[in-house]
Order: sequence, then structure tokens, then C-alpha cells
Amino acid sequence: MRHFGHIPATARAGLFHREPCHFGANSPAHVLAAALGATLYSPATRPRLADDVMKQVGRGVVSMVLCLEDSIDDREVPGAEENLVRQFADLEERGAEPPLLFIRVREAGQMPDLVRRLGTSARLLSGFVLPKFTEERGGRFMEALAVAENICGRRLFAMPVLESPELLHLETRRETLAGIVRTVDAHRDRVLALRLGVTDFCSAYGLRRSPDMTAYDVQIVAGVIADVVNVLGRSDGTGFTITGPVWEYFRLQERIFKPQLRRSPFMEQRADELRTALIEHDLDGLLREIELDRANGLLGKTCIHPSHVLPVHALSVVSHEEFSDAQDILRPERDGGGVLRSAYTNKMNEVKPHRAWAERTLQRAEVFGVAKEDVGFVELLAAGLVK
Repeated sequence: MRHFGHIPATARAGLFHREPCHFGANSPAHVLAAALGATLYSPATRPRLADDVMKQVGRGVVSMVLCLEDSIDDREVPGAEENLVRQFADLEERGAEPPLLFIRVREAGQMPDLVRRLGTSARLLSGFVLPKFTEERGGRFMEALAVAENICGRRLFAMPVLESPELLHLETRRETLAGIVRTVDAHRDRVLALRLGVTDFCSAYGLRRSPDMTAYDVQIVAGVIADVVNVLGRSDGTGFTITGPVWEYFRLQERIFKPQLRRSPFMEQRADELRTALIEHDLDGLLREIELDRANGLLGKTCIHPSHVLPVHALSVVSHEEFSDAQDILRPERDGGGVLRSAYTNKMNEVKPHRAWAERTLQRAEVFGVAKEDVGFVELLAAGLVK
């Protein structure tokens, strides 16, 4: 699979200076962590889940979480587990390549039990999402993950969700973070990414942000994100990929844009028309939050609606200017440091302080591609909407 692989090759050639790479479930962990993109969550109770999964592949989704936790009623769990077993068998029978599939469990014991029940279709499973992750719960989860790996005989990844009240509350945050560090560091080879459960953080104080506000406007939440990145997102080799929080609003539907995009070639259409439509349909907040995610050290995003996927991926593509700066900074002859004017002649590139940024930018460029010089977010979004 690859990002923007759902659009025609001729369209990709017109958009990208360097196209996104191919990757799959067996790719190196650092590639998969960067490539997660918009990870789409779906309740495990959906009766046509296999159809839903393959439909989303056609919309550019490369990672999905099938949820047995908060998205379903407590009484639905046994039926949801049975449904997962049936739907995985259906996917296996089709023989098509699904996106990276993860199951969000409630308790550690569900992991080995589900892998046993999945049988041969467990080969389609990339791993598990582990809710309310702390040192105490995390240790049990990671032990159960090792058992599940032994049962199915293949690599399974963990994606812990950092969302517990102990992490939010100031008096327990420091020790909770230290415990999480101890746990994930001990199992570094199995931890693909850390996910932030901002909805649970808000719930602890009876808060809910409006579509006009990003997670960073809610100061209690912003403080936790900053501390998590401070401790777990460092670029010195000790850090992990940390994904952005969920965006809850989804009035936008693709059909809003398709008629006007079909009426004229998009490259001749004014970009601000589509951006205005995005703002009017509650995606302005999402776009700002995605930009703030990356500015604060996060990569990828939890999504609960398909309409969020393309904006996340379009804003993850590396611009030609970013790529040019990163390449200049990382040239072998620059190893000694120094300062240089950017090729775009609009900024200073200081080699040593900007090196970690450049390395991360080229990693993102590998999986999301590099846009051509005259291609921006709106062109990338439109190409994904128009078939």
C-alpha cells in the first residue's frame, strides 16, 4: 500500500516531486510508525465490517482500529468479538490487502483469546490498541501481547493510549509518566506509536471543545500533551511516535465538493473556494489542529469519520520548500555545522539545531511524498476527492 495510492498514477505524477513509498504490514517499524497517518476507528459491532474496511482502502485509508472498548456498549462485547472473528475470516477469503488493522481491546486477556479465535486470519492483524495505559496496566498488556505473538507466530505491535486520570492530574502526572516510560522502553521493539486520549482528559473535568477550538485551546489538555511530548517524544533516539488527538466533528461530506470539482479542472479553480467551503463545514478547526499537532511534535491522527482522512494526509505531505531545506541541512559537507540561506531565500537554516527537524521531515517525505513546487494542500485534497 502507499499514501495516495487510491488515485490514478497520472494524477500522482502531476502532484508529487517525489511520490510516497510503498509499505506493508511487514515493513520496518519506523516506516509503519511514520506511515500510520489518519488512523480510522470503527466499532467492532458493524455487521458489514469487512465491506467497510475495503471501502476505506478505496478512500486512501492505510490504518484502522476496530474498537471493542468505549465505542460500544459493555453488553455488546461478546457479540463484537464474535463479529470480529467472522469479519477477519471474510477479509482473508477475499484475498485483498486490507489496511494495517489493529484491535482496541479492554483487557489484556482479550489479546491471546482473540488471536486463537482468529486462527489463520490473524495474519491480517497488525496489533492491538491498549487503552488507559499506565505502568500497572501496561505491564499486563505487554505480557499478554507476547503470548498472542507466540500463538500466531508473527510480529504484533502495541499502540498504548495515554488517557488515564493519573496522567491528567497534576499531583500524579510525573510518576505516571515515569512509569509509562519504564514500560514502553522495556518493550520498545513492540511499541509502534503512542496515542493520546484527549476525549478522556476532557471528560475528567466535564469539558468538551467546540468546533472552533483545537485541543491546544483547552489548557488542561495542552499541558498534558506538552508533558507527554517532553518525556516521550524526544528526538535523541529515546522518543516514540506520538499521534494527534481525535477530532469529534464531521458534518462535512465529500459530496459537498464533488459537483463543483467536476464542473471545471481543479488546477484552474481558485483554491480559496474550496478552503472557504471547508471552513463553512466545520473543518477549519481540524485543519488548524493538524498543523498544531505537527508543530508540537505529533505525527498522524486518530479519526472517527472518513471525511477527516484526506485532510490529515494532504497536510502530511512534505512541501517542496520543506524538502529543499531538509536536504540542504543534511548534506554530508554540512556535518560540521554552520548557517546557510535557504534555497527559497526566505529563511535561515542553521545546520546543527535544525538537523533533527530535517531528519524527521525526510522520514515523513518517504511515506507521504514531496509535493511539486506549485502544489499545495488544496490540490492534494481535491485530487483525493475527485475520482
